[in-house]
Amino acid sequence: MDLPQERIPDCTGWRWVTDRGLRLQTGSHTLARYKLLISRNLPEVESIIPADDSILLVLRSGVGISAGLRAAVEMPLDLRPQAASRLHRIVVSYGGKGGPDLAALAELAGLSQQDWIAQHAAAEYRVAFLGFQPGFPYLAGLPEKLRAPRRAEPRVRVPAGSLAIGGSYTGIYPESGPGGWQIVGVTDVVLFDPRQSSPALFVPGDRVRFEAR
Repeated sequence: MDLPQERIPDCTGWRWVTDRGLRLQTGSHTLARYKLLISRNLPEVESIIPADDSILLVLRSGVGISAGLRAAVEMPLDLRPQAASRLHRIVVSYGGKGGPDLAALAELAGLSQQDWIAQHAAAEYRVAFLGFQPGFPYLAGLPEKLRAPRRAEPRVRVPAGSLAIGGSYTGIYPESGPGGWQIVGVTDVVLFDPRQSSPALFVPGDRVRFEAR
């Protein structure tokens, strides 16, 4: 059952998606709004989950929307350049058995495999959000020439550590499992370890550079 109408903020782009979930449309400013919300430590919010152009706020059971949450949602964003975020350098074995789709993607882009690798590794990526698997990063910044659709037929099993292309994103599979992205390489970096105090290697806003092994 939806929560009472009067508890919905007077803010364009909000809608209930569950009885405790509010989806906030954020457009190109998802990370800026996410960082602002995280910094507020809002007591009624259980989880803050950024996505491509929106944020899902999961409220604690039985609580309403406070004046503090309303203010954090409606507050103008500071879009000035921020201090540099964490930079991760990830070594990748491109192509071969670990990157079975690289040859086809290079041909699609009109490049040799080495040129495709060089262009992919030359870019700097930003962690837009995590999803699909625990710790799976959606990395923005893929050069337009290298973008490619997902596979028509997903694979039943993609090995852990696989570096993949899906539309305008680069991603890395933290665990083995089914997947429909194009696989271009593999890394041995551990992306998710539940034994750690911070299980996910990446957080939204982190930067990533790839280095060819």
